[in-house]
Amino acid sequence: MGIASQDAVRQFKALMDHVDEASKKTFENIHQGYHCEALVRFLKAREWNVPKAHKMLVDCLNWRIQNEIDIILSKPIIPTDLYRAVRDSQLIGLSGYSKEGLPVFAVGVGLSTFDKASVHYYVQSHIQINEYRDRVVLPSATKKQGRHIGTCLKVLDMTGLKLSALSQIKLLTIISTIDDLNYPEKTETYYIVNAPYIFSACWKVVKPLLQERTRRKVQVLQGCGRDELLKVMDYASLPHFCRREGSGSSRHSTAGPDDCFSLDHTFHQQLYNYIKQQSQCQGPAAPIKQGSFHVDFPDPEPEKTKIAQTIESEMHKLSDRNGLVHSLDSMKINIE
Repeated sequence: MGIASQDAVRQFKALMDHVDEASKKTFENIHQGYHCEALVRFLKAREWNVPKAHKMLVDCLNWRIQNEIDIILSKPIIPTDLYRAVRDSQLIGLSGYSKEGLPVFAVGVGLSTFDKASVHYYVQSHIQINEYRDRVVLPSATKKQGRHIGTCLKVLDMTGLKLSALSQIKLLTIISTIDDLNYPEKTETYYIVNAPYIFSACWKVVKPLLQERTRRKVQVLQGCGRDELLKVMDYASLPHFCRREGSGSSRHSTAGPDDCFSLDHTFHQQLYNYIKQQSQCQGPAAPIKQGSFHVDFPDPEPEKTKIAQTIESEMHKLSDRNGLVHSLDSMKINIE
């Protein structure tokens, strides 16, 4: 870290000394004992502009307090069948660790349907995974490696991505905005695998809109990306959809102990049991009522809005193009 960066951290730290006690308390769940490292994440997210980083962090702390994020890991999604439905339609899981000790999260972008529960359940589930990652997974990795581990890798599987994904853009924008504003710089690298034409078309127009800092994090790999990923992780940590070329991430063909999306996978069982235990520690045992944990959705930043609009526009163009091709094919059949 250069002298200018160190000076920015000192300025930021001095500003944070003046926040109220409630904010300091919730900040503990963010930094997990690594105070300066947390400040650096917010500084990076605001291009090392101290006043902007300070506002971003204060807004984040207020969001956490107002939405009781500190206790979200004591709010289980019940009954179990509902949570299983969420897991089956919001595909994410921990597949293992990189050779450097970073957690590897797999995300089934193309086959996530988000159609088994309300938006609030999906947002609740996403935040719970974020909080469990930051409060349990990363501290555990830090202890094991003997050095601070504050970021993860994400492998995004685009298998099954279709034009119908247009209906999910609003929810995905909400989730990514929550991440951008409240969990900045938590992902070291995004690996894109099994990318169909529709992704390539959208990526071509979205890439120029991203900040250079973000563009550097994204690597689009050939096919399932197995060979490239094996340079940074062992075979055992490969997500199941990267194990062999063309395997995809079909829920029906790959379901089993290695399917890190499944509620039956070790990661999700540990997370589920952790949340149940935390709920029991909150107070006297009492029946837990079904209902989602509502969280206020922050407004997306201008950049995020522009990206969402660009993706939507591009997908409409592709849809129109596909419709024209289908019409021409129909005309050809009728003529013949």
